[in-house]
Amino acid sequence: MIMKTEIKYFTPGEANKTLPLVKKIVSDILFTAKEIKLLAEEYEGDVQKDPHFNKLVDQINSFLNELEEIGCFFKDVNFSIGLVDFPSIIDNKEVYLCWRSDEEEILFYHEIDAGYQGRKLIPPEYFLD
Repeated sequence: MIMKTEIKYFTPGEANKTLPLVKKIVSDILFTAKEIKLLAEEYEGDVQKDPHFNKLVDQINSFLNELEEIGCFFKDVNFSIGLVDFPSIIDNKEVYLCWRSDEEEILFYHEIDAGYQGRKLIPPEYFLD
């Protein structure tokens, strides 16, 4: 039997309340990814030679799972800017509230299929929760 996890939709206010924890997890992800990149350079891409490598990968997977438990998703495939999406509803459409690790709060959203390049400011009335 396949269990479908129910999607949690965040208001901008709810998403911003999670940011202290999300920021810490994203910081851990970016730090650990940097360690992996350094190992990759040291071993010229053959990181399997380092016993520490698998532990680092497991740590990143654990951090990613923590974000998913909160209800948001890490979307930074290069592990460089710490991009996180929060499912939301704006103008009766499913969208993602979009935050990156150098931003103080969540102010942007994008259509599900638009991605980061399609970011728009969240309309002010959605902050009235």
